[in-house]
Parts: sequence; C-alpha cells; structure tokens
Amino acid sequence: MAYSKTNSKGQTYYLHSKDVILRGGRPQTIYFFGKEVKDGALDELPAGYEVMENERTGLPMLRKKK
Repeated sequence: MAYSKTNSKGQTYYLHSKDVILRGGRPQTIYFFGKEVKDGALDELPAGYEVMENERTGLPMLRKKK
C-alpha cells in the first residue's frame, strides 16, 4: 500500500520516487506526491524526511528533518 497524505483541503496524495541523472552525470533520487498511485510509489517515508504542506496550494512536500 502506497504512503498517502491527506491535505487540509481533503485531497489525498501518494508518495513516489524516481532515479534521475543530473546534467553533470550525477545520479539522484527525487521524491514527489501525485494524486494517483503509479510506478515508483513508496510504502513509507524515506529515513530522515518529514512531510510538510504548501500553505497556498495544499500540496504535500518532503523535507529533511531538522
């Protein structure tokens, strides 16, 4: 079951990850939320991250724990 987060507006988003290659050739994993479960959906939060919500749009985002 994919990790889900319901925002303050009542919309549910699902956490995904994707491995990308940056312009300099360095690989990096990006994390993003989507409204549907697709390939790359994660079952839990990555270690060292927490969920925050954009105040204007309500879109959940990941940030490193402080």
